[in-house]
Amino acid sequence: MKNQAVFNLLGIAARARKVISGEELVVKEVRNGNAKIVLLANDASKNSNKKIQDKCTFYNVEYHVIGDRYDLGHATGKEARVALAITDKGFASKLSSLLNEK
Repeated sequence: MKNQAVFNLLGIAARARKVISGEELVVKEVRNGNAKIVLLANDASKNSNKKIQDKCTFYNVEYHVIGDRYDLGHATGKEARVALAITDKGFASKLSSLLNEK
């Protein structure tokens, strides 16, 4: 149920053009300081997983592993996506509160 709320919010953020998708673009946004929160698919390859998590840790960007690549893609209205970066502070704080609640 919690994941459904996250995916619904991702859809709204995507329609507002506040979502960056794709591994290389997400890494670029993290490096530039534009990414507020990063979502990573649980079926991402080990290399992609490590690369994105290391960048997020180094640049102090919150990240979460949630759903698979098809869930993330479907939530944003695209094909399968391994990584998503949210560039809006409001969407990021709401996603963070949804993902961190117990």
